Order: sequence, then structure tokens, then C-alpha cells
Amino acid sequence: MSIKVTSPCPESVVVALGARDWPIWACEVSTFPWTYEQRETCLLLEGAVTVTPNGGDPVSFGAGDLVEFAAGLQCTWVVTQPVRKHYQFG
Repeated sequence: MSIKVTSPCPESVVVALGARDWPIWACEVSTFPWTYEQRETCLLLEGAVTVTPNGGDPVSFGAGDLVEFAAGLQCTWVVTQPVRKHYQFG
């Protein structure tokens, strides 16, 4: 699967990954295409998003969820509530 969601992500996993030390990215309500050049793992702090892989089914997630995006994924992001997330590539 090109998008994997752990909802809600247990705090033990957040601590084990060191996710609270990752950089933060924020985005207002918007819609945009995106291509993942490399794998990304993110922990949503706020907001709600639906990501639809090109030719695939929509995947929705929000605050408290850990999300993994596969390298090479082409998709469209629909941010329905402003987002803040920790993220890590690779």
C-alpha cells in the first residue's frame, strides 16, 4: 500500500521513532498535487487531510495519526483543516 495510517498512533511508537524531534511543516486549507521522491513518515499534530493516490482510493487522516507515504507516490492532497505535522524523509 502506498499510504499507511496508524490511527491513533500510540505514544510509545512516537517516542521510539523520536517523532517529536522531527521538523514541523504547516499548511492552510488547500488542494495540491504532490509526488514523494522518497519515503516520508509524518505525525499529525493538528488538522485533517484526505490524500488520493493517482488512480487510487482516498485516504483520510488527522491529528494524532502517524502516516507513511511510499517513495514514488503521486497523489493529490486536500487539506480540509489547517495542518501541522512532524515529518521525516527516508
